[in-house]
Amino acid sequence: MNDVRRSTPADLQSIYQICFETAARAPDGSLLHHHPELLGHIYAGPYVVRQPDLCFVVTDEEGVGGYLLGTADTLAFEAWEERDWWPALRSRHPDLGGTAPDDDLIRHIHTPIRAPETVVAEYPAHLHIDLLPRLQGKGYGRILIDTVMHEFRDRGVSGVHLNVGDENHNAIAFYHHLGFSQVGVGATSLYMGMRLS
Repeated sequence: MNDVRRSTPADLQSIYQICFETAARAPDGSLLHHHPELLGHIYAGPYVVRQPDLCFVVTDEEGVGGYLLGTADTLAFEAWEERDWWPALRSRHPDLGGTAPDDDLIRHIHTPIRAPETVVAEYPAHLHIDLLPRLQGKGYGRILIDTVMHEFRDRGVSGVHLNVGDENHNAIAFYHHLGFSQVGVGATSLYMGMRLS
């Protein structure tokens, strides 16, 4: 039986693995990254550590198969990352100027990409969501998003944004269907936002 629940520290390894499996492969199936923990350090770990009350997982008989990680205040979250999360990672992973995909992730650790101020001003919360293929297309994405939206509204959050690759047409259509609209443009991505009040 499948279940959606808040994440716990015991889920962190599974969340890191899902983050790696959903982002680390090229279209031909080859691995882009050799250090799977780097993706998790950037896109998963800080949320589970900083704001576990806004992190949710979906489980099935095989274990954790997807997650939604969120924060209610992007600016405060980024300030916390700069103070408490990135320094140790920067020491462990110096930026040597390489050109491999892992080097791109290391550069992100040293110079994180921040959402545009215009986006954060209107949509201060943000979220990340990933599901393994076995749970995709079964409604769990919507359940996870509805769950965190309820939490955001209870906290008086005025809006939420997310970042999606500009060539990920299925995801863009999914978010449009849920009520998100394009609110900004990154180098290779779109910012999509939804007003909550």
